[in-house]
Amino acid sequence: MLIAIDERSTEPLFRQIASQIRRAIAGGKVQAGQRLPAARELAGSLDVNLHTVLRAFGELRDEGLVEMRRGRGVTVLGRRQQADLRQSARVLASEARRQGLSGAELLRLVKEYL
Repeated sequence: MLIAIDERSTEPLFRQIASQIRRAIAGGKVQAGQRLPAARELAGSLDVNLHTVLRAFGELRDEGLVEMRRGRGVTVLGRRQQADLRQSARVLASEARRQGLSGAELLRLVKEYL
């Protein structure tokens, strides 16, 4: 998997890394069960801080695309549909907060459609 970052871009480096891994998963270049390069290795090859790579991996973990385990590295889960749904939920929650809805009100609204 080839990852290239654009230091002139206004997009943060961790987001560039995460989005390229997302695209690799969505495009089938990286399969479920496959391990990603170690964070130190990837940081070294991209010449970025280790924490930048860890933040990218953390974002992918939060989206349900990868699993991070000590000593085992980062493994692709490949749940693209669930990641899309999580993103939609994140947007919905953000919009509900913006409109002043409480968590209980938002849950009640969502339950209407289940």
